[in-house]
Amino acid sequence: MDFSFPKDEKLKSKILIQKLFSEGSAVSKYPIKLVYIEATPTKDVLVQAGFSVPKRFFKKAVDRNRIKRLLREAYRLQKTEQFLRLQKSYVFMFIYTGKELPDFEFIQKKMSDLSEKFIQNELNIR
Repeated sequence: MDFSFPKDEKLKSKILIQKLFSEGSAVSKYPIKLVYIEATPTKDVLVQAGFSVPKRFFKKAVDRNRIKRLLREAYRLQKTEQFLRLQKSYVFMFIYTGKELPDFEFIQKKMSDLSEKFIQNELNIR
């Protein structure tokens, strides 16, 4: 199993991010919202992911960065067993919608629940 999160898998393209928010579908499991679109595979990368925490709820950049770090770590540990099972290419944006600072166990549990909900949603669409 590969638990890395290389640079190719990080969502950086402004065009792709705009397309994601204009055309994307959403799945939510409080306090994490997943916005996603199906994409064409590039550079042998099946999934690209980005992480966001709104400034409205967390004024201090330190808090926003900590939550993004927790989200990235939870995603990194679960991506091989959860998201890469679908064999399709996706672009993801994880948005933290809660109002309090979480701990890692909480984020990890919610990320797992969200990934299961996403997979069930995608399997039902087909």
